[in-house]
Amino acid sequence: MANHKLSDGVLVKNYIEGDENSLSILIKRHQSKIYGFIYSKINDKDLCEDVFQDTFIKVIKTLKAKSYNEEGKFLPWVMRIAHNLVIDHFRKSKRMRFQRDTDEYSVFSLISDTSLNVESQIILEQVELDLSKLIEELPEDQKEVLKMRIYQDLSFKEIAETTGVSINTALGRMRYAIINLRKVIEKNQIVLTN
Repeated sequence: MANHKLSDGVLVKNYIEGDENSLSILIKRHQSKIYGFIYSKINDKDLCEDVFQDTFIKVIKTLKAKSYNEEGKFLPWVMRIAHNLVIDHFRKSKRMRFQRDTDEYSVFSLISDTSLNVESQIILEQVELDLSKLIEELPEDQKEVLKMRIYQDLSFKEIAETTGVSINTALGRMRYAIINLRKVIEKNQIVLTN
């Protein structure tokens, strides 16, 4: 069997076991999707190439450290890394103008403590845990679309391409996932807020 016909999971396993060529195949296989995704967010060719390279540096480090959990989701995982690096870029490039305090203006008027107190943090973590348990009970196709949309922040077009279904099917699965979650929440009278 040619390496190009192997699944992403097998190629990842082979790379971790020392087959450097497997990573090249993975990069070539997914390069256009990942590069296109980054370029759609940044719209600067040079910067896009930097982020693309940084994405695969992070992928390599994670794979070499054996920190990657293979769940057949290599492309969404790499897309998430790329997405996070794009966000990091925008955070770093956002500069706050320096302005001195005056009678009408104080730097403290711009700064607020948005961190949660301990009680709110515990409640938020419990809500997230409860919600993730509910999501796990959804049918597999609905759960997959919901996770890709909410946790990986993929567009419905990207979800459709990744799962091999039409955009309408991806939208339908998301709609049914939300309907099913609402039914379970109402049936069990679950409260997901403080």
